Amino acid sequence: MTRRIAAIAATTWTELVRLKVFYFLVIFALLVIGNSFFLARFSFEEEFQMLKDIALGAMGIFSSLLAILAAATLLPKDIEDRTIYTILAKPVSRTEYILGKLGGVLLLLTLAVLLMGAVFAVVLVLRTQTLLHAAQIEMASLPAAELQNALDKIRSAGHDPDLFAAGIVILVKAWLLAALTLFISTFASSTIFTTITAFAAYFIGHLQATAREYWLAAGEGGFGTKVLMAGISLVFPDLQAFNLTDSIVTGVDIPAGLLMKTLALGAAYIAVYTALAAAVFHNREL
Repeated sequence: MTRRIAAIAATTWTELVRLKVFYFLVIFALLVIGNSFFLARFSFEEEFQMLKDIALGAMGIFSSLLAILAAATLLPKDIEDRTIYTILAKPVSRTEYILGKLGGVLLLLTLAVLLMGAVFAVVLVLRTQTLLHAAQIEMASLPAAELQNALDKIRSAGHDPDLFAAGIVILVKAWLLAALTLFISTFASSTIFTTITAFAAYFIGHLQATAREYWLAAGEGGFGTKVLMAGISLVFPDLQAFNLTDSIVTGVDIPAGLLMKTLALGAAYIAVYTALAAAVFHNREL
């Protein structure tokens, strides 16, 4: 079973790479590198904060777009070119097929986030070294203790261990969106319907927490509103729960408990949507 799932995942990954989805990464790299030169006019604290804000925001947007667009094409494409009939004619169950397809997308997203993170890290290191070199020249006349203190501030602003945690949360959120989109595609009639519905779920997932806080915390919502919000919370993922990057950019430490809770929430969503996708696809007529 594991070998069949791995084979389908590897084939799916190869097909997605051939779709040239990695052009997203080129755009990301140009955005981050170009942004680093533009920010050279600000103070080093402002420059690092804006660089992290834009880079993490770009990683989140590009990984989410990649997850939805890649997962939305899988089932419709296989049905259209009749590849799915060849696969299911072999001793491959429909659950193995779904797991293999999802595995290929998750592999693609993992590689994409790793590459974007590597580009971001290289830019961050280069800017830190450039600022350190400039500070050593400009402050050469200062006492050694003051110069060392200034250099330590630059190193501290450029090095933030929580950036690694931010990358993991971005990756898990992208995995969640891929699982959700694959689930939608199991009952959708076309790639366009799947894509539009997935993007609608994306925006609802981001807005539902704000709406729930407004209607329920303020005490303005009646019983019907509470039932409606509870239904939305059950169907759509609370994507705002994965928005930890704003706190990381502003220097707020992320408690380990909150990080683990967020990752566990993502894993639970992925498991539920994958199980639903397998159940719906098992009963679908092809």
